[in-house]
Amino acid sequence: MTSTILELFTLFVAAFAAAAISGAAGFGGALLLLPLLVSTVGVTHAVPLLTVAQLIGNLSRSAFGFTQIRWKSVGIFLLGAVPFSIVGALSFVHLPKEFVTRAIGAAILSFIALKYFGLLKFETGPVLLAAGGGVVGFLSGLVGSAGPLGAAIFLTLGLPPVAYIASEATTALVMHGMKTVVYQRYIALEGEFWFLALLMGVAMVLGTWSAKRVIERMPQKRFQQFVAILLVAIAAYMMVHG
Repeated sequence: MTSTILELFTLFVAAFAAAAISGAAGFGGALLLLPLLVSTVGVTHAVPLLTVAQLIGNLSRSAFGFTQIRWKSVGIFLLGAVPFSIVGALSFVHLPKEFVTRAIGAAILSFIALKYFGLLKFETGPVLLAAGGGVVGFLSGLVGSAGPLGAAIFLTLGLPPVAYIASEATTALVMHGMKTVVYQRYIALEGEFWFLALLMGVAMVLGTWSAKRVIERMPQKRFQQFVAILLVAIAAYMMVHG
């Protein structure tokens, strides 16, 4: 895994842009970065590298909105997410990832359609958060990210923008930490891998900071509409391209 100066610059810019989108919507960055990483470092290292970069990016998102984190919801979500993120990471090399990615996209579109047409009516509670956390954790470990699905679950809480971003990022931070431990044990991650992870992590912190300045000024209703539209677009992309 040897990267040229142009590839390093491309990864830095891409990570900044991805973090800016994730920082504004709570998700999406991983889906933008994964194809680029696969072409740059290969499929074996792409998901672990994405995981470490996201760990740094989510740390910044969580830190920037720390005072508004909804700890109770985060804790319940992680009850399912932590163990299943480990199971997903261990399954990383065995299951067809294109099929799983398309399944995530289909689930997101179905969820949004049911909510939009009023066919899915429920109040967010511990069961949904814990069960949703388990599904998100497993898929995140398996394909690198299930951010849109996690975002769809947290969107039902009706949180203000910064609280929504920080709370969702905190759950992702813990999951990526657990996955990093598993990947490091089973995949050889040499020095350049950690250099790339740090480079992309710095770009993600800068992108997150830029996005925070935007969402603090955005009305809550408009913010939720923005997230829903982006969810639909990414879910459709996932179904078509895997």
